[in-house]
Amino acid sequence: MQRKLKDWLVIMIGSVLFFTCSSKNTSNHTKSSGIQDLPVVKLISMDTLINKEYVAEINAVKHVEIRGRVGGFLDKIYVDEGEEVKKGQALFRMNSEEHEAELAKQKANLESAIANAKAAELEVDRVKLLVEKKVISNSELEVAKAKYSAAKARIDEARSAHSNAAIRLSYTYLKSPFDGIIDRIPLKPGSLINSGELLTKISDNSQVYAYFNVSESEYLSYQKDLASGVDGNKAVRLTLVDGTVYPHEGRIETMEGEINASTGTIAFRAIFPNPDKILKHGSTGKITLTNNISDALLLPQKAAFEIQDRQFVYVLDEKNKVKIRSFLPETRFSHFYIVRSGLKSGDRIIYEGIQNLKEGMEINPIYYDLDSLIKAASDGKVVF
Repeated sequence: MQRKLKDWLVIMIGSVLFFTCSSKNTSNHTKSSGIQDLPVVKLISMDTLINKEYVAEINAVKHVEIRGRVGGFLDKIYVDEGEEVKKGQALFRMNSEEHEAELAKQKANLESAIANAKAAELEVDRVKLLVEKKVISNSELEVAKAKYSAAKARIDEARSAHSNAAIRLSYTYLKSPFDGIIDRIPLKPGSLINSGELLTKISDNSQVYAYFNVSESEYLSYQKDLASGVDGNKAVRLTLVDGTVYPHEGRIETMEGEINASTGTIAFRAIFPNPDKILKHGSTGKITLTNNISDALLLPQKAAFEIQDRQFVYVLDEKNKVKIRSFLPETRFSHFYIVRSGLKSGDRIIYEGIQNLKEGMEINPIYYDLDSLIKAASDGKVVF
C-alpha cells in the first residue's frame, strides 16, 4: 500500500513539472511571436511660434574714452568711479600754469602785432600826404603800404597762436561730453600723464545695444519677411546671465553690412530701454527671437534617429507594418523638428521604442495626441 502511494506521488510531481515547463514554453513562444504595443503619433501641420536663442553682447549707446589732450600733472579729480554725471560737468583738471603762461605770452604778442599794424597804418597816411605834396616819390608810398600789409598778417598769425594757446589751456579742464556713468579711474591726483593717456571711460546706458549673430539662412528668411511686408523692427526678449528675463522688450534696429566668411553669420543689432541702469556696457545675455511659421509639420525629436548624417523615422503603413523613411529637417526647437521634406501630415510615426525595430515588423499602435505632447513640452514637463 505504501509503495503504491509513493508511486502515485512520483507520477503527480512529474505531471506538475511537465505542465509547468509546457506552460513556460508556451508563454515564451507567445511572447516571442506576439505583436509589440508601441506609442505612435500622427503628424499634423500647425501654425507654430519658434523661440530661438542667440548669445548677445551688450553695448551702451554711447561709450567713449576720456583721454588727456595735453601732458602734465593731474591736479584734481572731481568725480568718483561709478558716478552718474551730466553733460558739461567737470571731471578732471590738469596743472595749467605752463599753459596760462603761454596764453599770456601769445596775448602780448597779439597786442604787439596790433600796435605795430596801427603804426604801419599811420605811416601809410603820413607818406601818402607827402606824396600828394610831391615831397617824396610814389614808390615810398608803396613800401609803406607793403609794411602795413605785413603788419596785418602778423596780427592774424598772433591771433591764431593766441587762440591755440587758449584751446590748449581749455584742455587742462576736462568735462563730460554727455550724460553718463563714469568707469574706472586708474590714475590719482599728482600723476604725471602724457598727451593722449587714458583717464577713464564714460557710458550712456539710458539705452543699450544688443549685438547677436544669426546664420545666413536665418538672415535670408528675415529679408523675405521684410519683402513680404512683415515689420522689420521685430520684438525680441533678453535673458540675463542669471536666467532672469529682462523686463523691457527690445526691437531689432539694423544689421551689419557683410556676412562673416569664417562663421557664416551676420550680426544683428537690437536696442533696449534701460531706465533702471541695470544693463552695463560689456554685459552678456541671450536674445530670444520669436518667429511665426505657418503650417509647420512637427515631428518629435525622440522619434528620429541618424544614420550617416541623415535623419530617419519609422512610419506605419496601412497594415501597421514598419517602414523606414528618411526626412529633411528645416530646423529644431524644444523637443521637435520642423520637417522640410520627406514626411507629410497624417503620417503615423513610431514615437518610442525604435531601438529594436526592423523593416517590415508589425506592431500594435498605441496612439498619443501630438497636441498634448507639444503642450507638455512647452510646459517643461517630461513626456513619457
